[in-house]
Amino acid sequence: MAGRTELGEFLRSCRANVTPERVGLDDAVPSGRRVRGLRREEVAHLAGVSVDYYTRLEQGRHASPSPAVVDALARALQLDAAAHLHLADLARPGRGRPEQQQAQRVRPAVHQMLDSLVDHPAFLIGRRTDVLAANPLARALIADWDALPARHRNYTRWLLLDPAARETYQDWAAVAADAVGSLRLDAGRHPDDPLLERLVGELSIKSAEFRGWWQDRRVHERTHGTKRMRHPAIGSVVIHYEALALPGDPDQTMFVYSTEPGSASHDGMRLLASWTAQQRARTGRVPPGGDDRVVPPGARGPAA
Repeated sequence: MAGRTELGEFLRSCRANVTPERVGLDDAVPSGRRVRGLRREEVAHLAGVSVDYYTRLEQGRHASPSPAVVDALARALQLDAAAHLHLADLARPGRGRPEQQQAQRVRPAVHQMLDSLVDHPAFLIGRRTDVLAANPLARALIADWDALPARHRNYTRWLLLDPAARETYQDWAAVAADAVGSLRLDAGRHPDDPLLERLVGELSIKSAEFRGWWQDRRVHERTHGTKRMRHPAIGSVVIHYEALALPGDPDQTMFVYSTEPGSASHDGMRLLASWTAQQRARTGRVPPGGDDRVVPPGARGPAA
């Protein structure tokens, strides 16, 4: 990479987001301080390295700090677990060598597991946030991934470029920003993935939101959480998700959605699951997702 390395740019971004008060430095921010966040010498002091050494890291003149230095920098910059992991990826020795990446395959047993979760939307995300598989309920609730062209079956791309995504997630901006952060995390693990470069290029051209979030260099690892969704058949639903890594399948994560038992969201999901099963039994296919989703008889429709 010409100019500063990704490691240097990430360090600069993290340094800019930490104030002296936050890390407990005695000298409060003086009037006229022109540096946003910490100075280089302050980070070097906190990490226990020389100012010259840290400066060389930011300038790309030293790209492989030791694991101990990486840990020290993460503590100095108060990085969370995802950002710490990303920093370690960027500092990995041998980074930049061509990778031999095989196409990701989903094992038959994983497909069977997804399909067995008839009451829970579940889908499998791979490298660069590609959607590798989804069960019928996930395709009915979120999007009919199987109906999309192969190169469009990407979660981040769908969130940023499909207008239906903004209607599906009530907290769309937060969900989309997290997805971009996950894509940035993946870019740290696989810096020479041409398909990822093509995806980033496309999104940079077509989405102003993506350009801003990508420039921020924020990383995010989705583990669990809550999302508010909207579906024309069942109205507003609050879902909880768990991200389950598959140890035998690198870079594959299963996302399982659930709802609170006894809640209106739970009742709505049961209705959608029943209707989806009936449609699949009758036609052999899942009802379409997106804006053209058909409202089943008796559904209460979107909540006001």
